[in-house]
Amino acid sequence: MKLVKLGVLVAGAAIIAAACSSGSSTPAPTSGGGGESPAASAGGGGGGEKGTVKVGISLPLSGSSLASAGPARDGALLAIEEANAAGGINGWKIEPVVLDHSVNGVHDPQQGAKDMSSLVSDPGVVAVVGPFNSSVAKVQIPISNEAGLLQCSPANTNESLTKPEFGALEIRKSNPDRINYVRVATTDDVQGPAVAQFGVQTLGLKNVVIIDDTETYGKGLADNFAKEWEKLGGTVVGREGAPKGTTDYVPILTKAKSLNPDSFFYGGVTATGGGLVRKQMPQAGLGDIPYMGGDGIQDGPGSVDGSFINIAGPAAANSYSSVAAIAEIPDAAAFADKYKAKYNVAPGAYSANGYACAQIVLEAIKTASASGDPSRESVRAAGVDPATTFQTVLGPVQFDKNGDTSQKIISLYKVDLAAADGKGDWVFEKQVDYK
Repeated sequence: MKLVKLGVLVAGAAIIAAACSSGSSTPAPTSGGGGESPAASAGGGGGGEKGTVKVGISLPLSGSSLASAGPARDGALLAIEEANAAGGINGWKIEPVVLDHSVNGVHDPQQGAKDMSSLVSDPGVVAVVGPFNSSVAKVQIPISNEAGLLQCSPANTNESLTKPEFGALEIRKSNPDRINYVRVATTDDVQGPAVAQFGVQTLGLKNVVIIDDTETYGKGLADNFAKEWEKLGGTVVGREGAPKGTTDYVPILTKAKSLNPDSFFYGGVTATGGGLVRKQMPQAGLGDIPYMGGDGIQDGPGSVDGSFINIAGPAAANSYSSVAAIAEIPDAAAFADKYKAKYNVAPGAYSANGYACAQIVLEAIKTASASGDPSRESVRAAGVDPATTFQTVLGPVQFDKNGDTSQKIISLYKVDLAAADGKGDWVFEKQVDYK
């Protein structure tokens, strides 16, 4: 199944400009919950020939979280804008509904659940792009699964969200056999081992200290990293859990120094401590010892407020990260050009993933609306169909019976403090296809 050919970029579309503004937008109040059809939106001002359907975008979009999730939002909005500029989807205009579930600058599962409940209660919403963090997905999926609302995450990686052997049936327990959640990033049982292999086999490291933020993503990623590290003959000489909100890591780091590690691994995201840990390492006498992490710390150059490099400053040297998705995307230059034309910045680590999720949602709406109004159920069924190959900016993507992507690619990066005009940036090292 081929995607609708999206038209050329038209800058300044009013609805996108509104959605891209800082802060969040809230769906119009509706009576009744979880309606199946967007018919109530048809004929509204500014709609398409047949009316308007809504696509939620649920991400953490303020504080430090904006550095990582903002590019995913912008990628999704770009795809929607292009579709509307090309005449919409089978006569339907797509309206994005952007919600921010950051609280005090950090993704907040409770707010994420409230936002999903809000999207579910609006009968015009037929699909959602998001969330960004696995701990938020863990509370959103039960709500969207019960409602039969299609979700496509650009960044979730914890394997428990989809795989029955890791507890996914409990998460989608309302309808365990009715998949509604898919993702274009691969899982941490691939990502964690990939970083471990890079550390041992490429960097030649042996003795690592692990710190994680105790959350679904951070702890799970660290567990997978640790297993592979030891399997490869390395030693985990110490491990500590430090929940988000921790501001002083020096005691943990001072204790870790006495263990004589040659490296550190952080399981978590910048906003839950990844940048602060690296910043405070010199205070504990650990200097520029190699520091590894997953995609949670891969959030843009030092010029971006709240990014890992921005927070860690000069201490960010000799840091490595992964992205649980393809870096060498097909026609990367063309995507970068149109993204920069729209936002005046280069794409972030998950800009293409956000764009790809929106492409998948738009194709599902196209399929569902080919023979009638696109209902939630018809959009869901089209978006999760294992027989469909979605042609996306990431390349061809299929989903398995659990909603996981067919792409099993991990991309690896290193901080270069001289990059980005001396502000520092993540520089691509290599990608590995584990398929």
